[in-house]
Amino acid sequence: PRVCVVGSGPAGFYTAQHILKHHGGARVDIYEKLPVPFGLVRFGVAPDHPEVKNVINAFTQTARSERCTYYGNVTVGRDVTVAELQQAYHAVVLSYGAEDNRVLGIPGENLSGVYSARAFVGWYNGLPENRDLKPDLSCETALILGHGNVALDIARILLSPLDLLRKTDITDGSLAALACSKVKRVWLVGRRGPLQVAFTIKELREMINLPGARPVLNPADFTGLENAVKDAPRPRKRLTELMIKTALEKPGAKMMEAQAAAPREWGLKFQRSPQEVLPTADGRRARGVLMALTCLEGSGDCAKAIPTGDVEELECGLVLSSIGYRSLPLDPAVPFDTQRGIIPNSSGRVDGVPGLYCSGWVKRGPTGVIITTMNDSFDTAQSVLEDLQVGMLDVSTSREGFGAVESILHSRGVRPVSFSDWEKIDAAEVARGKAAGKPREKIVDPQEMLQLIGH
Repeated sequence: PRVCVVGSGPAGFYTAQHILKHHGGARVDIYEKLPVPFGLVRFGVAPDHPEVKNVINAFTQTARSERCTYYGNVTVGRDVTVAELQQAYHAVVLSYGAEDNRVLGIPGENLSGVYSARAFVGWYNGLPENRDLKPDLSCETALILGHGNVALDIARILLSPLDLLRKTDITDGSLAALACSKVKRVWLVGRRGPLQVAFTIKELREMINLPGARPVLNPADFTGLENAVKDAPRPRKRLTELMIKTALEKPGAKMMEAQAAAPREWGLKFQRSPQEVLPTADGRRARGVLMALTCLEGSGDCAKAIPTGDVEELECGLVLSSIGYRSLPLDPAVPFDTQRGIIPNSSGRVDGVPGLYCSGWVKRGPTGVIITTMNDSFDTAQSVLEDLQVGMLDVSTSREGFGAVESILHSRGVRPVSFSDWEKIDAAEVARGKAAGKPREKIVDPQEMLQLIGH
């Protein structure tokens, strides 16, 4: 059987890995629109979290397997259609992730100084499409809308001491911009309360212990919460206890001294829903956000934020909206639920299209960490293996795989990038990083990548 995987992030690689491991004869081709592989492991994981990127080693083993081939620099839906891939392969798995962000849908969202978290993260992580973002960091107060791990990542990058960031693979351009940043206060604002935050304890603890930045949590937000989390699941309980401790307990003498001297601060604000980004007098830039105060109906994860009618203005010159990523339809031939932003499927089998599958965020929505995606991809790979086993996929007709796709790409002037091409780019990045005392210096311009490999 010849299987094609569209997208080379964790979902794509884990799907390929599982199929290759459990079917001794399957061949898997992975297509990626960028010249470089690994998706959000490369472009989403924070530069100061190198340990999370270790999965790249396993993905590299998969890509080097003689039954797996990587084709970068190929945009499915444009350079080759899904129907053409279905002609060439016995099974096609779409695992192209979520390449857009959810919008706030409020007035002033397009003012200068307002950015999506996705674009900001892409900027400091070297995602080619965000390389020219040039965020304005000349204000003292930044507002991040959202209480997830991405929001904490951004706050941490904005407030981290430069000498910590210099040792990471953060891009040269963003490091230079952060060196001139005037931001010294970051508020993370959410519509709901402390019991509904979506970040995890590791990220919160890192933020609390960030050198040179002190946490500012309002004790009133946390008073009496101990009882509310008595019977909560353990992760939620421990997370809430850490917030309570930070808000209500006096820090030790040494900690107090460090906090008093800290030049920067950050805090969590709750039960506030953005209504409008307020413009400066000339109407061009953001000067603050008008917030509706909310009260919660229901409890736990199901609690809904209902506006009380009261509003408040929060002053800031930088607004980062971190309210989630969003998948886009890839090809008119593929069913897509625009409401939920996913491909309708059951266990990864695309509804009504035999031989077509999906995995990762485009399958279940943009939530969860790499391990969640791994389990989800194994589930899809299992569906493919079952369909091969029971004869749902007709392997008696031979399919040409890349042989057929190659002539299509050639006729459209598209030259794919191989995994050994990527390894040349990788080596160049590592060499440039070494010269600067970093693990790597990412190349952010695809043209430069292609020149490097003689394309």
